[in-house]
Amino acid sequence: MKLVVQKLILSFVFFYFAAAISYSADLADIKKRGYINIGVALGGEPIGFWDEKNNPIGYDIDFAEKLAKALGVNVSLINVHGDARISMLVSGQLDVVVGNLTVTDARAKIVDFSNAYFRTGLKIAVQKGSGIKTISDLSGKSVVVGRGTSGAVFLQQKVPDAKLVFTDKFAPDGLLLMRQKRVDAGIEDGSFIEYMIGKMDNMELLPESYESGDIAVGIKKGQPDLLNWVNQFVAQYISSGDFDRSYKKWWGADSIPPDLTIPNS
Repeated sequence: MKLVVQKLILSFVFFYFAAAISYSADLADIKKRGYINIGVALGGEPIGFWDEKNNPIGYDIDFAEKLAKALGVNVSLINVHGDARISMLVSGQLDVVVGNLTVTDARAKIVDFSNAYFRTGLKIAVQKGSGIKTISDLSGKSVVVGRGTSGAVFLQQKVPDAKLVFTDKFAPDGLLLMRQKRVDAGIEDGSFIEYMIGKMDNMELLPESYESGDIAVGIKKGQPDLLNWVNQFVAQYISSGDFDRSYKKWWGADSIPPDLTIPNS
C-alpha cells in the first residue's frame, strides 16, 4: 500500500484558507478518488510516533493502514494533535481521525464517533520523592498536560488550583519537562504514559486510573454511510483477533488487552 505522510505546519492563515476550500469526502467519494485522509497523532509511543527513518509507526498507524486496506484505497496520514483533531475534521481537511481520540459528550456534539477500537484511562506520573501520593496532592503543583486533551479537562475540574503547564506535543516536550524535573507531575492516557515512564528513572505512576474511556474513530457529522462502514470494520477488527494481536505487538506478549465489546454481537 502506498503510504503518503504529510507533516503539517499550521499557521492561522493556512488553516483558514484550507478550511475554506476543502471538504470532507463521503464513502463513495473516498472510493472514487482512491485514497483516504486520516488524521493520526504522532506524539508518543506506542500509539503513534516516528521511527529512526522518520516513518510513522505505532498502534494507531497499524489500525489506520488496515482500515484503508479494507476500504481498497491508499492512505494519506496527516499528523494532528489536541484540538486540531476536531477542527480539521469539521473543516473537511480530514476524512476520519484515528488519533487516540477519546469519546466525550462535548466532542460528540461536534463530530460522530465509531464504536471503540481501543480503551484506556488517564494515569498520573509524579517525580519520585515528591510526596505526591494522591490526586489531591497535586494542589498547587505544576502538572504538564496536552493542550485540548481529556487529561487537561479532567484536572481543571478535579484539581482547579493545580498549575497546568500546557504543551502541544506531550512527546517529546512534556516528557522532557518531566525528565528535567521542571514539573512535578504529568497526566496522559495510561496506554502511553505507562509505556514511557518505564524508561524514566526519576518518575513513578500513581496507582489509580481515572476517566476510563473509549478511543474511537472520529467522523464528520452527516456521513452515515462512512460511519456504518467504519463500525463494520471495527467489529471485524475485534472479532478476527486483530485487536488482540496488535495490542500484544505494541505492549508486549504478556500484556492483557482491554475488553472491547462488539455491539449487537
